[in-house]
Amino acid sequence: MGKTIIISNRLPVQLQIHKGSITAVPSVGGLATGMKSVHSGGDSLWIGWSGLTEEEIPQELESDIDKALQQHDCAKVKLSSEEVDGFYFGFSNRTIWPLFHYFLEYSEFTLDNWTTYQEVNQKFADTILEKAGAEDTIWIHDYQLMLVPQMVKKQRPNTSIGFFLHIPFPSYEIFRTLPWREEVLQGLLGSDLIGFHTYDYERHFLSSVRRLLDLEVSFNDIYLDNRVIKVDSFPMGIDYKKFSEAAKEHAKRTAAQQSELQRRLNTHKESTPDAKFLLSIDRLDYSKGIAKRLNAFEYFLNKYPQYKEKVRLIILAVPSRSNVPQYQLLKKEIDELVGRINGELATVSWTPIWYFYRSMPFENLIDLYTSCDIAWLTPIRDGMNLVAKEYVATRTDKTGVLILSEMAGSANEMNESLLINPNNFEQIADTLYEAINMPIQEQKERNEQLQKRLERYNVEKWANDFMTSLERQKHLDAANISRRLTENLITSVVSDYTKAKKRLLFLDYDGTLAGFHTDPQKASPDVALYQLLDRIKAQKNTDLYLISGRDKDTFKRWFMKKEYNMIVEHGVWISKKGGEFDLLEKVKNDWMEKIRPVLESFVDRTPGSFVEEKNYSLAWHYRNTDPDFGNKRATELTTVLTSLIANDNLSVLSGNKVLEIKNSGVNKGRAAMRVLVEDDYDFVFAMGDDWTDEFMFQELPETAITVKVGRQKTQAKYYVENTKRVRELLERFK
Repeated sequence: MGKTIIISNRLPVQLQIHKGSITAVPSVGGLATGMKSVHSGGDSLWIGWSGLTEEEIPQELESDIDKALQQHDCAKVKLSSEEVDGFYFGFSNRTIWPLFHYFLEYSEFTLDNWTTYQEVNQKFADTILEKAGAEDTIWIHDYQLMLVPQMVKKQRPNTSIGFFLHIPFPSYEIFRTLPWREEVLQGLLGSDLIGFHTYDYERHFLSSVRRLLDLEVSFNDIYLDNRVIKVDSFPMGIDYKKFSEAAKEHAKRTAAQQSELQRRLNTHKESTPDAKFLLSIDRLDYSKGIAKRLNAFEYFLNKYPQYKEKVRLIILAVPSRSNVPQYQLLKKEIDELVGRINGELATVSWTPIWYFYRSMPFENLIDLYTSCDIAWLTPIRDGMNLVAKEYVATRTDKTGVLILSEMAGSANEMNESLLINPNNFEQIADTLYEAINMPIQEQKERNEQLQKRLERYNVEKWANDFMTSLERQKHLDAANISRRLTENLITSVVSDYTKAKKRLLFLDYDGTLAGFHTDPQKASPDVALYQLLDRIKAQKNTDLYLISGRDKDTFKRWFMKKEYNMIVEHGVWISKKGGEFDLLEKVKNDWMEKIRPVLESFVDRTPGSFVEEKNYSLAWHYRNTDPDFGNKRATELTTVLTSLIANDNLSVLSGNKVLEIKNSGVNKGRAAMRVLVEDDYDFVFAMGDDWTDEFMFQELPETAITVKVGRQKTQAKYYVENTKRVRELLERFK
């Protein structure tokens, strides 16, 4: 059994160089804590940047650093200061971070930074390939490494790869503005499982995949070549026990054992027993909405002046990316806001805002969590926000009120908190009033539900759920691969073909022999396809039929001169050896006048769609529409048509981005069986790509070799990945 390899931008340890010696100190971050259950027991390896650039590491200490990291089951990726600037401070934090948090105005689209991002992602991938064995499972984390999955999968196609994004994934309308949008999506699709904090982020990602890459998405499965990629949401939890136990220990401390911060908090509480402490803890980041929160606090005090000298807002802003210009401007703005509000509203005995610009040790965080009556966390956009969960976990007596932005990922799990729109000052002021006056019993009822949920779905369960899902995906892939036409199976099929005395082949055209085209009339055969079909047709004792939903006039123009056997319009017409088309079925087309106006009305209301008229059927194509809108319109049209044709012996056939209305009982399966009984065939082969071919797969005898193009659910025995693989297979029929 292989080990688990965890990959993140930073390692879960901090290197310290002191007097020529190296020490590695474990980090206390959320990811390091969350992955503790996975990264333990010596059966895992964590790969990441050490935090020191190549220029900062003395040559003679290189091996010492490796040894120090090995003691923590870690391995480093070496980065130069130039690479850190372009990859981390550049593309990651000046392009992806603002874009994914909906701050489009801060996003910089610089080619040099993108190039460096690609190069550094390749460095991470190369390190993984060097360290990983064939049986290892790989879990890649966050937006700095979105290209790594594909880079690894390209070299190790059978390796199980998971990816988790810890920030929001934006809506398609935002994501599409990224110049390298397709490359980022393709990079992520090297994964077997892609995880997000919430269903909204998952939905946005799937929407972008459909629209930008035109891949088939079924529920939360993405079909790509010979793979199915699973997309799911896993809301990250916290180490609930750690915070809860710390709060219990904190409550037992005597005055002498308390920290200096706690004693000062106690002094202020004792001076005004009915005053309320409001707590705000964030990294100093524009996505956290700190400036907006300060303005909202001022608005609250002006709307409810009776709470002046009765509330104090404690803001802890943890320094972050201080060399990025937007963050420098943000700090200046917050400094000025705090100074102005305190200057205008403070009294001799009361300062409305206590502002700390620094990080605090864990002990002091517990002081703040347990002392503050209200946690006020209102990011403008946040992937999860674990501070909200930490605050609730420390409220051991179940008192306290959580005010949370509905834009935070954690809001989906914490409905018992007071949810607000961070842009609505009126709502915020009223919610602060509600929180200050919330009865103790209501506080306890809300927090009891929150605590049960957070304790149950903690960070360890989050990690284990992801790994279990990744393992399940690996087994599902293994089961599906057994139905793929592998090299051994192809060899067997070719052998049966060669030995057969009489062969019959049914080959669909669109999506099988040829790829799809935005204009179906322009998807004419290429020279290589003609040569392939000519060679098969010329073989002795071989009957080749092109079987398609195409209209007979198009096939007549493309193939009649080649004297191929053809079945068109899903089994309405047949042509043998270049002869004229004959009706296989007695069908009518007088119904078309009634149905055509309905289809045309949908064309008018669905940009990109069009109607194709055949001799005995009508098709509404929506391949060129917006994917989600097209699917919605297709569902609506199916409902309308079903009611219209109920008594007309017609049916609606759902193909690949097309709805076709045709006579009931006419299909490829029925047509194929008519041909089959005309001779004694000992080798029958059929290949197609969509639901119109399923009739053929169902009707042909059990001994027939039926092949689906793509990995969709099918009645066929086997599948191949794409049209390229179709042609490679047919080339071997000699």
